[in-house]
Amino acid sequence: MAKSNFIKDFTAFISRGNAIDMAVGIIVGSVMTSVVNSLVKDVMMPPIGVLAGGIDFSDWKIALGMGTDATINIGVFLNTVISFLITMFAIFLIVRLVAKAKAKKPATTHACPYCKSIISNDATKCPYCCSAVKPVKTAVEEESDLAKSLKSVKILATDKLKKIKKITKIKKK
Repeated sequence: MAKSNFIKDFTAFISRGNAIDMAVGIIVGSVMTSVVNSLVKDVMMPPIGVLAGGIDFSDWKIALGMGTDATINIGVFLNTVISFLITMFAIFLIVRLVAKAKAKKPATTHACPYCKSIISNDATKCPYCCSAVKPVKTAVEEESDLAKSLKSVKILATDKLKKIKKITKIKKK
């Protein structure tokens, strides 16, 4: 009996979107890590090194002496910090791009004017304090900035193509 409950619980856990979303996030994160590391190491760090006068930070060390070859590798730490900052900036740009690509959904809830609990826009009575409330109109879903930009580019391209067709017709006559 306990085995079947365990299996049911496990299948319920797996079939929930959270577990699958988390797995996809981890996989995408590991792939993105290699892309961002390459961006930092192969694309961004060489120009930074040139701007810094050709200095390779990884060579900066403080020898501890005391009869050993032990060193404090300040340069490696600086490279890691710079890589971290560039990586975070790249992630910020990606997140910002994705946020612009998403459609802007209107709020479907609002605060009850009496008890300040969050209620549906369609509610006529607050389920928390039982006060009568007026329904709030839900705004229309807005297009994403990306979709708006693509539409304007399409309109512009269509207009330019019409002009090109007119010009080619005139030249043929």
